[in-house]
Amino acid sequence: MEIKVSLSLPRDEISIPVVRRICTQSLKVLGVSQECVDDVELALTEECANVLLHAQAEDEYEVSVGVDNEVAVIEVSDRGDGLDTTLETLFESERAVRPSLDGIAPENVPEQGRGIFLMRALMDHVQFHRVEGPRQGTRVHLEKTPDWEESAPGAQLSQARKTTGPWGTTQPRKAADEPV
Repeated sequence: MEIKVSLSLPRDEISIPVVRRICTQSLKVLGVSQECVDDVELALTEECANVLLHAQAEDEYEVSVGVDNEVAVIEVSDRGDGLDTTLETLFESERAVRPSLDGIAPENVPEQGRGIFLMRALMDHVQFHRVEGPRQGTRVHLEKTPDWEESAPGAQLSQARKTTGPWGTTQPRKAADEPV
């Protein structure tokens, strides 16, 4: 199972609550835990705020949210100039280490870059890409492994997909101790 929503939005502050609501409601309908939804919502909000601050004023930006049984993927693309090279170097060097919010005083995180720090702390994977060519800009890739609520429709759909073969043909379920 994979569910994907793509939006093209004006670079306007009213777009942030719209994209946040669409994303969080989609995750809730699938049965993703509230804690996981909250983490994704805050990370998405931070990235959309970055777009408003740094992208070209006349351009739209795009948000893509995809969920399958293993990962929620969010991509935000704009036509901005990208990260300041100093910040990019700092955050690239920390890519392998997921920061923790525990015990970190906000004043100890540089003001410019707090949103990126939060995204890295809340999400499992955060990556920044410069996009070259006629649609030059920045693409931010965020990933979070969903925590499913009990009897979550998303988890059930994922399980159903695993037992369905090509073109919807039903495959027999294997017993836990039966070789695959």
